[in-house]
Amino acid sequence: MINLPATFKISLRALRTNKMRSALTMLGIIIGVSAVITMLAVGTGASNKISEQISSMGSNLLIVFPGSITAGGLRMGSGSQSTLTSDDAMAIMRECSAVVEEAVPTLNGAAQIVFGNQNWSTSVYGTTPGMLFVRDWQLADGRIFNDQEVKNAAKVAVLGQTVVTNLFGEMNPSGQVIRIKKVPFTVIGVLSEKGQSMMGQDQDDVIYIPLATAQRKIFGTGAVPNMVRSITVKARSAADLKPAERQITELLKQRHRIGPHQEGDFTVRNLTQMMMVAEQSTQVMTLLLGAIASVSMLVGGIGIMNIMLVSVTERTKEIGIRMAVGAKSWDIRLQFIIEALTLSLIGGLTGILLGLIAAYAVSVFAGWPTVVSPLSVIFAFGFSGLIGIFFGFYPAYKASLLNPIDALRYE
Repeated sequence: MINLPATFKISLRALRTNKMRSALTMLGIIIGVSAVITMLAVGTGASNKISEQISSMGSNLLIVFPGSITAGGLRMGSGSQSTLTSDDAMAIMRECSAVVEEAVPTLNGAAQIVFGNQNWSTSVYGTTPGMLFVRDWQLADGRIFNDQEVKNAAKVAVLGQTVVTNLFGEMNPSGQVIRIKKVPFTVIGVLSEKGQSMMGQDQDDVIYIPLATAQRKIFGTGAVPNMVRSITVKARSAADLKPAERQITELLKQRHRIGPHQEGDFTVRNLTQMMMVAEQSTQVMTLLLGAIASVSMLVGGIGIMNIMLVSVTERTKEIGIRMAVGAKSWDIRLQFIIEALTLSLIGGLTGILLGLIAAYAVSVFAGWPTVVSPLSVIFAFGFSGLIGIFFGFYPAYKASLLNPIDALRYE
């Protein structure tokens, strides 16, 4: 019967005999484990950050943009032609209600905002009350304008947190009057904080006003009545995104009198799908970072094999004595496998500690988000143990094949 506790004690005593050599041998495993944990923490933190940004944009979104225009043989970019109206958004809600939950028209532009002796340049969006539902956005204070206020072109506004900070500081903006392009607006609500978008844009640097107000009193609609710059559509579920995209395309082609072989004067973009691709790319990068860091562990495993081969040569006479007093080949093999495993596990534990410290340091000093998952710790520790067994097997097998008589005569 093999006595595992006694075998571990013998292994630890053998490792303590050459402390410096054992420490240097474990260094490869320590560096490998700490690198795996740190890289996975950085990658997971980045992935979580992107997931937060994706959720802040809203879920199951499609955005309809105006199309391009051709002038003098030159094709302009998307949005160069004003082809969308608020009536298109109403038609989408009416005709595609089976797959569309909300369709919100938007007319936006930059404007200088003034309150008292303070001013701030920001993005002003003329829209409808459904925008907060589409964007999954909550109010921190006050309320959103209602349909009647949109119809009457009421001069009311809902502010983002960045605008509030720069215009009002610590003052409560509710009920205050601001001026947008010299037009007075009463603040009726404040949006909760959203943070940055995937493109690094501050989502809180925004003001929402009724769509009709933006069309008639701030930006105008030019030659196209009820013109809007985009229509944001929220599908009922992720499975409805494709059917919604197809139905919206067919409907707008019909409304805009676009033939089967004609180029459309609008573009429908699946925002959710684009964001999912970005999230998947980050996850792939996380796995790649972990795989690269794992190479250090393999190098550490080769170092363990090398030092165990040296140990077998140095302890040949000891092996002969153990065999002479009745030790079986399996006992000898297990002894050296456990020694290699002990080296790996001690290195793995030390690497985990250093990895946690390194991940924390990256978060504090570099400002990068890091998340250490228990799964990455278990993976790194388990992998270090497997490396110890794998690279320790050959030296152990070689030791078990020694002839007892030749081993006893070895000097």
